[in-house]
Amino acid sequence: MNYNFIKTNKEGYVFTLTLDREAKRNAFTPTMVNEIAHALSNAEEDELIKLVVIRANGPIFCAGMDLKTYQDPSLDILNTQIENKQISLGEVFDKFSKPSIAVVEGDVIAGGFLFLLGCTYVFAKENLNFKLPEVNLGIFPFQVLAGLLRVMPEKKALQICLKAEAFSTAEAKEFGIVDEYLSDEPLNKLIDSFAVKSTYALQAGFEAVKAIRFMDVSEQYNYLLNSLNKLRDKDEVKKQIGNQFKKD
Repeated sequence: MNYNFIKTNKEGYVFTLTLDREAKRNAFTPTMVNEIAHALSNAEEDELIKLVVIRANGPIFCAGMDLKTYQDPSLDILNTQIENKQISLGEVFDKFSKPSIAVVEGDVIAGGFLFLLGCTYVFAKENLNFKLPEVNLGIFPFQVLAGLLRVMPEKKALQICLKAEAFSTAEAKEFGIVDEYLSDEPLNKLIDSFAVKSTYALQAGFEAVKAIRFMDVSEQYNYLLNSLNKLRDKDEVKKQIGNQFKKD
């Protein structure tokens, strides 16, 4: 697949997606979002893929939405090899049901936060800048707010959206937006840990987390029990459980 604004690579059980619009600070257009959706959908359907790693080329990880292109779609470069539809970047990540790691080596601005908030883990270099400037432009980071509310209290999420000033990696770590400072050893250790994990179990866990968001507590336990039983019925799981009993 030839993409206009991203690059992809599959190596073993790891799928790497790299933002590749360096000249525009990796600001995303409707086509770029559709390309990301297409790539993640392929990774979702590939049973060999257990983990997605998201990186970016250039000194800026992502400057958010390309406002000019969203206001004037004729400036976009369509990718005729994929379906081009109206979809938000936040929705793309919300539909994805496999573990993901954002490797952040440049500043993150505005809608660029959606990559971080959509990933399971975030590793970022020290001394980066994180900024949500929307309120100073007369708009509001609505999609980012939705993601922030999943990692921090409502009051703190609103404060970050209203601040409109850059904050550091250390602060992003305190807020729960960044999980760890970027260094090769812990990142590689995390990636390696997925080698022995079951793709089916990983997907089932992600699907369950999303499903129970909208359920009453009384419904959650029955749903989760049914999900567990479905996994137990898989031949691969029965074999692994049998082998474990033999060891014990």
